[in-house]
Amino acid sequence: MIYNSFARVYSELMDDSLYSKWAQYVENQVSPEGKSLLDVACGTGDLTILLADKFQVTGTDLSDEMLKIAAEKAQKASKSIPFVQSNMMDLYDFDKFDVITCFDDSICYLKDEDELAVAFNQAFEHLNDGGKYLFDAHSLYQMDEVFPGYMFNHRTEDSAFMWNSFEGEYPHSIEHELTFFNWNDKIQGYSVNTELHKERTYPVETFITILKDIGFKNVSVTAEFGESSVKDDSTRWFFSAEK
Repeated sequence: MIYNSFARVYSELMDDSLYSKWAQYVENQVSPEGKSLLDVACGTGDLTILLADKFQVTGTDLSDEMLKIAAEKAQKASKSIPFVQSNMMDLYDFDKFDVITCFDDSICYLKDEDELAVAFNQAFEHLNDGGKYLFDAHSLYQMDEVFPGYMFNHRTEDSAFMWNSFEGEYPHSIEHELTFFNWNDKIQGYSVNTELHKERTYPVETFITILKDIGFKNVSVTAEFGESSVKDDSTRWFFSAEK
């Protein structure tokens, strides 16, 4: 899955206040002075641009459409940020960084534990010694209790968007069916496009075990952007691991 139609409405749908919370979490975990940072799965660049105030940042994402929007936003913000297309499981063309981030549950798009291990290993190999890997993931509660049956509709003057979520084929997985209706002048009607986004999460212990197997140390897990401990009804987990 690559965000295609979704890229055009992503910024409209996101709660902007979340970006400042992610940025603050990073600053709480890492002293930013002179640090280089790779923002993996950076999407349309909002967090990357915020982090550029304190870090030497590079953004990367699987979606070219997302990166085009990110570059436009960075230009408007007068920020010079390299945005490079890549897969989180293939960071071979990058140098090493002091910090690597991967937020907004992007890690949950990996299909199984093997892919999780590949992504974690890529982060490990592209961190400087003592560097930090920071990411978040949907909790079991979010995936098993909150998402199933979730519906959301969004309309603008010339487009509409429908979001339906249902249980996936694997434990603790979900499938989001996104349907887009965009006005098409050529046909004087709406063009319809559907994307299926699959996400999967695991118990906290699974994430920790894989991280340690890769070689990470000082692994910690919190919730609420690092402001609380993990609880049964936590919706998002935050992981910090050191090379």
